[in-house]
Amino acid sequence: MTDAVTRAATLLKGHRESIDRLDAILVYTLGERFKHTQAVGKLKAEHALPPSDPARETAQIARLEDLAVQADLDPEFAKKFLNFIIAEVIQHHEKHQE
Repeated sequence: MTDAVTRAATLLKGHRESIDRLDAILVYTLGERFKHTQAVGKLKAEHALPPSDPARETAQIARLEDLAVQADLDPEFAKKFLNFIIAEVIQHHEKHQE
């Protein structure tokens, strides 16, 4: 192997290790987030509140889009990601109300 190929392989390995750590952080963070949204769903069910809060959802999407711009992440991707999470949360909240 040439020195350039060896350096590239070392850099690639480092990037992949970082990606693996970040994936773990994302999974654990989502797990923690869903623990809180499930608690919210139970509270909403106990107090006969609607499972969805469109005003909050709109504000959260705008907030996440702003954060995405600051983080140099495509805001449209961030919006799609949060919409997916919100849909899952609403589905969980609806199950609590059954």
